[in-house]
Amino acid sequence: MKLSARNQLRGTITRIELGPISAEVEIAVGQQVLVAQITSHAVENLGLKVGQPAYAVIKASNIMIGVED
Repeated sequence: MKLSARNQLRGTITRIELGPISAEVEIAVGQQVLVAQITSHAVENLGLKVGQPAYAVIKASNIMIGVED
């Protein structure tokens, strides 16, 4: 898989919540959990399953940074 996006984080799918149109997919990357909202059709097409390795690919024009006070 080759992509132009620089932020490709390998992790493991920990939860899939299917809805009629969209799905929420959680990917554990180290100690962090990322949540992606994708179509239920995409979950089917990719054959996503809990426990499966997957990549979170992040391509954004803006990134916000926060710090603790």
